[in-house]
Amino acid sequence: MSKIRVLEVIRQGDIGGGESHLIDLVNGFESNIEPVVLSFSSGQMIEVLSINNITCHVIKTKLPFNLLVQKKIIDIIKKEKIDIIHAHGTRAASNMLFASSITKIPLIYTVHGWSFHQDQIYLKRKARILCEKMICNNSKKVICVSENNRQVGKHEFNLSNCQVIENGINLNVFNYNIQSNLHNLFRSSSDDFVIAFIGRITAQKSPIDFIESIALAHKKNKQIKGLIVGEGDLIEKVKEFIAKNKYNEFIQLENFRNDIPQVLKAIDVFVLPSLWEGLSIALLEAMAMKKAIVTTPTDGTREIIIDHQNGIIVPFNNVHKLADSYIELLENPNKMIIFGENAYNTINLRFNSQRVCDKVSEIYKSVLQSC
Repeated sequence: MSKIRVLEVIRQGDIGGGESHLIDLVNGFESNIEPVVLSFSSGQMIEVLSINNITCHVIKTKLPFNLLVQKKIIDIIKKEKIDIIHAHGTRAASNMLFASSITKIPLIYTVHGWSFHQDQIYLKRKARILCEKMICNNSKKVICVSENNRQVGKHEFNLSNCQVIENGINLNVFNYNIQSNLHNLFRSSSDDFVIAFIGRITAQKSPIDFIESIALAHKKNKQIKGLIVGEGDLIEKVKEFIAKNKYNEFIQLENFRNDIPQVLKAIDVFVLPSLWEGLSIALLEAMAMKKAIVTTPTDGTREIIIDHQNGIIVPFNNVHKLADSYIELLENPNKMIIFGENAYNTINLRFNSQRVCDKVSEIYKSVLQSC
């Protein structure tokens, strides 16, 4: 088979979990796959891919579907002689439906967590379900990053054309043996116990819950300090909340960094208090670095974290349980070691990024053969 040119489409150019996944994916393809990346905003991901000689296009829009940019999308598809469109996430997919239909280029949709969830009001949730159903019905193949996502899709709208490919990470990059010179950057004293939130600062990730849990834990034990690394649409709200409550002395804010393995090496505990997730890349990265994990029971998380075996699972929106978990780990260092070792073993067995590249490549070939 000749080379396959794939338009990899994602909502934003900043680096988050889905964007890290895309970087590993396009860099892991064999020579018979030629990826071209389209994002609807610029950012660090675009810069990283461009440095790696991946052709990138940016069409700026914040709308889940923008009729005004469809001609630009179609022009890119024709110019780059695209064989397959692979959309990552709902917003990217919704902006590609029209272009895929017009150009007759097959669409593959990777679900990095459904856009609907239980916390939404009834009408909003139903509208999101209908949107996801339309995207899936118009995709040649749907990839779910967790079995739970597949089951939810099957239950809500009889999802059928789906394959589960769990997210993976590059274990050469996220290597727990790496050295880090960041320990002192995140600590005011050697006794500090650093709890980290690393990811997009959005409502999905519940950053205010994280801040409040750190404040509760710090009140009980002054060794506990918080670290937030990332950017997002709630960043100003987070800054104001920290300043208003005078939490600055024990919660540190860092913008997006391109040295996340070194950051993870330097912290003690990784926290993911999300309200919903497909399968969090940030979680997998922390597990690969042998970090103790505290997280909520989102879809993909429940499939890989076993409470008090390779991490601690706490209820959604429960800042007291989060704080209690930090204290538990601080007071039981052996638990941290055991949880970290078990977390790494889970990743090593199941979540290597090259496995993902190989399976996605197989889907591209089978989709083209069936057209």
